[in-house]
Amino acid sequence: MPKTADFIVDRLRQWGVHRIFGYPGDGILSMIGALDRADGDPEFIQPRHEEMAAFMATGHAKFTGELGCCLATSGGGAIHLLNGLYDAKLDHQPVVAIIGQQKRMSLGAAFQQEIDPNSLYKDVSSDFVQTCMAPVQARHLVDRACKVALTNATVATIILPEDVAEEEAVTSPPRQHGAVFSSVGWARPRMIPPQKELRKAAEILNEGEKVAILVGAGAAEAAEEVVEVADLLGAGVAKAALGRAALPDELPYVTGPIGLLGSTASEAMMTDADTLFMIGTSFPYSEWLPQEGQCRGVEINHDGRMIGVRYPVQANLIGDSKDTLVELIPLLKRKKDRTWRRKVESEVETWWRVLDDRAHDKASPLNPELVVHELSKRLPDNAVVTTDAGSVANWWARHLRLRRGMAASLSGNLATMGPRHPVRDQRQARSPGSAGDRDRRRWCLPDERHGRDDHRQALPGPVVRRAADLLRVQQQGSQPGDLGTAGNGR
Repeated sequence: MPKTADFIVDRLRQWGVHRIFGYPGDGILSMIGALDRADGDPEFIQPRHEEMAAFMATGHAKFTGELGCCLATSGGGAIHLLNGLYDAKLDHQPVVAIIGQQKRMSLGAAFQQEIDPNSLYKDVSSDFVQTCMAPVQARHLVDRACKVALTNATVATIILPEDVAEEEAVTSPPRQHGAVFSSVGWARPRMIPPQKELRKAAEILNEGEKVAILVGAGAAEAAEEVVEVADLLGAGVAKAALGRAALPDELPYVTGPIGLLGSTASEAMMTDADTLFMIGTSFPYSEWLPQEGQCRGVEINHDGRMIGVRYPVQANLIGDSKDTLVELIPLLKRKKDRTWRRKVESEVETWWRVLDDRAHDKASPLNPELVVHELSKRLPDNAVVTTDAGSVANWWARHLRLRRGMAASLSGNLATMGPRHPVRDQRQARSPGSAGDRDRRRWCLPDERHGRDDHRQALPGPVVRRAADLLRVQQQGSQPGDLGTAGNGR
């Protein structure tokens, strides 16, 4: 007879989980054994630390659109998962965490590694955290965990005592009072707002003369629709950090990043806009958005709890970005006056010149911005690019010129500095102004005392070639589990 651990592994497979990221420990030996007997499906991917396992599960969800899953032992192992799981919670990614627990008979005895995981996880996994107290529970706990994680785009946790995992599986509960009979299966709903709100939104957007669009991760699957809306409205498009790959930077009206790591083009657009259209984003920094009262606002967000929280809007479109835009586009009128679009495109062109100048500022021994600036040109068309926190997040946000087919993300939680090699920026460059200064363009413009060619620094060829070679090796010879290492939240 299969053990409860075997049943859980098989049930997760039925839910489409074909990779489990985790680190072994005596509190989950039954799950490790079941994964070994699963013959590679699900594949068990072991990082160096449980924290990375959670980041990898989150990265898997971010870059595949699938359910992520991580595994850790009781006590310290469960504690280590938290940082990566907060990345999933705050970036709205579906992840199921399975954590070990001591045998039921020892609970309450202050046994080794005995902690209270229900209390520990009640925030990061607030929508679902349950202990499997008997084999008969395993079926509906796995089913509900997967359904909750997918429906709410969040973390769901199953606490598994080791003795329960070792017991014989119960594939179907007895037909008696209290028994439940759950099933595998879930489908993403089509979410669109009512016609009345769509017409209100169209009226605001049609009347606006200077429309600024801000997209986030929620617009990732609506690229074609966003492009069509921007074309109809003659709008520019800025991108929040988690929406870096929503639109390619090749488009002349994409102003790029916004915020502390933003572009001069995004700043200029937000400063002068009269209409703000936010699509699938919860960008939190209001000081980088238009001033209150400056713009009329329209927002699309699938989460009604977050609509109109970042900027006062007049049209609240609660729905999926793609589905909502499909309904909205027929109501929009093409603007004949392209003065605003030309201004936005001019600012974008200036911004790319600024970055080129900054990347070639002289430095000793090397300007680190030049590495990312040059690497961007050499990345494969389907590259997945992530970043750590710190200075590299700046270069990732600004110098990467993403093309169609590329994917990019970081930890929106910026939960940990993670394993990285710090690089000191030794350029003799101007320092940025204070965070509260609206006119941040002063410090990132090229120095007018220099010509465009007299202060450039060449990047040593081996540096860029080595980075590009590593990407090609990973692309051509990677194992199925390697994607997780790119998605560790950095």
